[in-house]
Amino acid sequence: MNILFVADPLESFKIYKDSTFVMMREAQRRGHSISACEPQDLQWQTGGVVTAQVRDIHLTGKAGDPQTRGDKTDWFSVSQPLFANSPRALKDFGAIIMRKDPPFDSEFFYATHLLEQAEREGAKVFNKPRALRDHPEKLAIMEFPQFSGPTLVTRSAEAIRRFHAEHKDIILKPLDGMGGMGIFRVKEDGLNLGGIIETLNKNGAESVMVQKFLPAIALGDKRVLVIGGKPVPYCLARIPQGGEVRGNLAVGGKGVAQPLSARDREIGEALGPILAARGLLLVGVDVIGDCVTEINVTSPTCFQEIFDQTGCDVAALFIDALEAALAV
Repeated sequence: MNILFVADPLESFKIYKDSTFVMMREAQRRGHSISACEPQDLQWQTGGVVTAQVRDIHLTGKAGDPQTRGDKTDWFSVSQPLFANSPRALKDFGAIIMRKDPPFDSEFFYATHLLEQAEREGAKVFNKPRALRDHPEKLAIMEFPQFSGPTLVTRSAEAIRRFHAEHKDIILKPLDGMGGMGIFRVKEDGLNLGGIIETLNKNGAESVMVQKFLPAIALGDKRVLVIGGKPVPYCLARIPQGGEVRGNLAVGGKGVAQPLSARDREIGEALGPILAARGLLLVGVDVIGDCVTEINVTSPTCFQEIFDQTGCDVAALFIDALEAALAV
């Protein structure tokens, strides 16, 4: 089977920690062929089908990272230069895996529409394009209030002030943020709350998510991976370091793999079948303490960190689920 990965530029991959890379590696190990393109390579024209300029690649097994004195591109070889061949129909690939990292901006949105048209033409796309649009990663928790802590989504500065007065210690974040970007904590004294509101909601022009601060963040912001509707047995707790309130690995959080707690498993088993039925083959549920804070569907990560620390082969579980989905 030929699998097409729609992703960020291959040259930007940090393969020592990249989850898309280990997906590719496991697929190749099983005998599947690998192709790659970026969302900007997708195109459609009246009377035709959705196509893309793609690169057929082979993983070389080399280090592929400057930290180990490898070149950024020596981890893969290309059988033909980009644009050497005519655009190829997406429907002709055995599977298409959408792995473009956030932000979920207009171009990402448009890419999901092109991928959905490819589905109508017969392509098999994971995660399903419509499901990507229907599950914004921060707002998706609204469907599952039984698992979330006190949360407010609003443009109103006054509503945010009332929420703070009620809960005393709060977290504010933009709806389109990623990797811990733009997250603020305001304690009971309300220090700089007005300035933070102005920064995030831009005088009422943009919505803000506000959540009660959960002290359990000290034990980690846990990434619970759900594949094919079933939770992976281990999660990655991303623990804030130093004076940080954010556990995101992108801002220096320490990743500690650990078995799922009873509550983690309860959440994964409750959400998993619902989301899988909508075409979400892979989901990353963020849990602090007993509460779901986000549901990540665009390009969930942490495969390598979990494998390196526990031996649980998340990439193999993912390709198992992909092959099973295609066999239906």
